[in-house]
Amino acid sequence: MTPERFIAGGFGSGFVPVAAGTAGSLAALLIGALLLALSPWAVALAALLATVGGYGAIRAARVDGDPGWVVIDEFAGQWIAMLALSRPSLTGLAAAFVLFRVFDIAKPGPVGWADRQHGAFGIMADDVIAGAIAAGALAALRIVWPALLG
Repeated sequence: MTPERFIAGGFGSGFVPVAAGTAGSLAALLIGALLLALSPWAVALAALLATVGGYGAIRAARVDGDPGWVVIDEFAGQWIAMLALSRPSLTGLAAAFVLFRVFDIAKPGPVGWADRQHGAFGIMADDVIAGAIAAGALAALRIVWPALLG
């Protein structure tokens, strides 16, 4: 396996036989929780690196279409969703995971538009946008119900 395929495949998490996107998001959530415990800035840096590095890895791997094993986009989106959290808590992490997966799967509005774009841009953009929408929803939840997210 080439390094770019390993990165595009979410460091191996995208090669699970079923629900690779969910597996990638869960792997990202666990890594993100550790990063968030260090600093919210660590999650921000990871999200940036996954977005830029993921785009490059997908292009370098010459990925055609959006194969299920490519999950670095889920890493980027999941970490972007977690930017609304100031520290890891079970409810906050669960909310970030569920909201990101709902927006990623349902593909409302701009998420659906991005998903219809071609190449590495389309693969990455829908998850980045889904993560941003999930982060916005989490931020709103923190304002309305601060105790919920711990």
